[in-house]
Amino acid sequence: MGALLFIAFLLSGCASTLLVDSDVSSFSTLKALPGPAHAAYRFERLPSQQRPGASQDQLEAMAQQALAKVGLRRDDAAPSYSIQIDARVQRMLPPWAGPGDGWGRGGPYGYGYWGRGAYLAPYPRFPESPWYQREVSLVMRDLASNLVVYETRAAHDGPWPDSASILPVMFDAALQGFPTPPTGLRRVDIEIPR
Repeated sequence: MGALLFIAFLLSGCASTLLVDSDVSSFSTLKALPGPAHAAYRFERLPSQQRPGASQDQLEAMAQQALAKVGLRRDDAAPSYSIQIDARVQRMLPPWAGPGDGWGRGGPYGYGYWGRGAYLAPYPRFPESPWYQREVSLVMRDLASNLVVYETRAAHDGPWPDSASILPVMFDAALQGFPTPPTGLRRVDIEIPR
């Protein structure tokens, strides 16, 4: 009985936080954090990001919080840098799904064997839980020289549908180590409350 209570305690503790494990790659030509007078930026939008709707505004709000944590501030009137951000969320089958699993692959029925290879009538198949691949990217350009001085990307996948909670943490992961991040691909783990 005690072992069951201990396992239940462990499972309840695991359920209270969510680990967002992001694969991050960053490139920088910055040598140090810009001074307060030069730490201002504005967001720059690509033509495809100009369409009406609040999605780009929401992404910029998420990125703005992460940028503030590394000492940068938004100032559309007198920026030293422009920053382009992007995010992609794709719903797909989980990595363990077989070739006939999921939606639209031969309908909702599969076929099974019974005994020595005799076919049974079709049995109902249930679609797998969805899986989400997410990626955020940030490109920072020095407005005086028009050169890219910082580029970073973070990728994460998992079963959680709540992009509004996960994307801000991915921007934090992408900016970890700013302005001189480690070189190469690295894993950044950040826990958030569920």
